Amino acid sequence: MTALAGGSWSAVVLGGGDPGDPFAARHGVKVKPLIPLRGEPMAAHVLRALRGSGRVARVAYVGPTTPELDALVDLRVTDHGTLLSNLEAGVEALRVAGLKPGERVLVVTADIPMLRAQQLCDVLDSAPDAALVYPVVTRKACEAAYPGVKRTYVRVRDGTFTGGNLFLLDPALISQFLPRLREVLDARKTPWKLARLIGPGVLVSLLTGRLSVDKLEQKVSQVLGVPARALITPHAAVGTDVDKEEDLTLAEAHLPEA
Repeated sequence: MTALAGGSWSAVVLGGGDPGDPFAARHGVKVKPLIPLRGEPMAAHVLRALRGSGRVARVAYVGPTTPELDALVDLRVTDHGTLLSNLEAGVEALRVAGLKPGERVLVVTADIPMLRAQQLCDVLDSAPDAALVYPVVTRKACEAAYPGVKRTYVRVRDGTFTGGNLFLLDPALISQFLPRLREVLDARKTPWKLARLIGPGVLVSLLTGRLSVDKLEQKVSQVLGVPARALITPHAAVGTDVDKEEDLTLAEAHLPEA
């Protein structure tokens, strides 16, 4: 299973959100990805990176749009209320539109406006062949790119990382791992439930920083029932989303001049 050459990737962009989000409301918009940044919706910067990469042939956008966004997407999908439901709806829209055999799908959140086209190319070109690929960024790379940035990090034996806001998946296997992924997400704030899913020994090793990336990949693959791999990327923009005013200020400062 490999991605097809050239602009053969299809993408799902997750642009939904809580309609009661106070961050979005303060900026007079329905959901966070529509917050203006340099005079256009935040999501437009993400979509332009996808289009500029030359790798993405088709984009399904899940969530409310504007005329600026409509010009950058191929398929508009109604917000289904949760991240996983939106993911499933976006992939299904691509499937109906005609995914090619062996084609993998890029999934991106619409709140990483500092992502650049070349950075996306680097991620896609270096991605291992697996049903699920999740990029991670080292704390060192994040703090070097954006001094003072505040992220949530996890320490493992190989280093300290933050998770990316995009991932790659095999759409043919989504029905296999999505139910288990829902279980993991539902259990993430309840230690005994999480321990039951991933094993108490693995959980203790993770919490104490003694778990290696390789062992974590093996356990995630076992839990989800499909091959899963981490991809360490040097591009801090992949793991830097906009959740609050200080993040918006950071993005404003680091976007290139038009």
